[in-house]
Amino acid sequence: MEPTLVILAAGMASRYGSMKQIQGFGPGGETIMDYSIYDAIRSGFGKVVFIIRREFVEDFKAIFEPKLGGKVKIEYAFQDLEGFTEGFEIPAERKKPWGTAHAVLSAMNVVDEPFAVINADDFYGQNAFEQAADFLINDCTEKTYSIIGYDLLKTLSEHGTVNRGVASLDEAGNLAGITERINIAKDGNRIVCKDGLMPEELPLDTRVSMNFWCFHPSYFQYTMQLFREFLQAHGTEEKSEFFIPIVADQFIKEGGKVEIIPTTSSWFGVTYKEDAPFVEKSLNELISAGVYPEKLWTAE
Repeated sequence: MEPTLVILAAGMASRYGSMKQIQGFGPGGETIMDYSIYDAIRSGFGKVVFIIRREFVEDFKAIFEPKLGGKVKIEYAFQDLEGFTEGFEIPAERKKPWGTAHAVLSAMNVVDEPFAVINADDFYGQNAFEQAADFLINDCTEKTYSIIGYDLLKTLSEHGTVNRGVASLDEAGNLAGITERINIAKDGNRIVCKDGLMPEELPLDTRVSMNFWCFHPSYFQYTMQLFREFLQAHGTEEKSEFFIPIVADQFIKEGGKVEIIPTTSSWFGVTYKEDAPFVEKSLNELISAGVYPEKLWTAE
């Protein structure tokens, strides 16, 4: 069974203003998502699910269906504040949905096969998708998930702080736990994280998740139960978030295994608008090296 790629894009509107204004970085106006989808298709993925805000579905169809038609199956899922809350009384001041793990739940009705989850505005690289496809096809089970692991030092921005899922490893090299750390930045030759947690200084070789996860479809029912518990514990907090690392951490504590799959791919992303020139330069270098055609979807 071909795996599915789930793309978390519901938060993009706050950064770009409108789906019609998704920034093109490639020479043919390609978005970062285009490169992820291209890599996924050539790695063996058979379906793409866009998790978006409901009001942008027509914009997404106009952008992606003309170029992806006949190349991969496309589905859309919508992250709503009320989704999966099952009658929980949402605080009046709460405006945003509940975070990345809640977003993935939105795909429950359109995903029945092993699947990967990525961010819309992160570039992960061809090798990362090849590794993910191999795991999803051959090794993914109800008790074994994985993340594609990147070195923290290679995922920082020169233009401000970043948030990362910081991994700790067990003796076998699998994930022992993962902690969402915020406000991470380079300070001279050190990496510091000023979020009130310890340690404040992170080792230079810290392994992190860039939100490239590989899951068995049983993830959905498991996460639903954890989300119910999250709402009871934190649902009245205006800005509480139900992150994917929360699910992974609990999964491990209950006896599940999350493999860390290293990748030779370089990661880059658009955390800040000032990151854009570096992204364009990096893509042009990959095109010059023959990794991608100059125009993804019109190449013969």
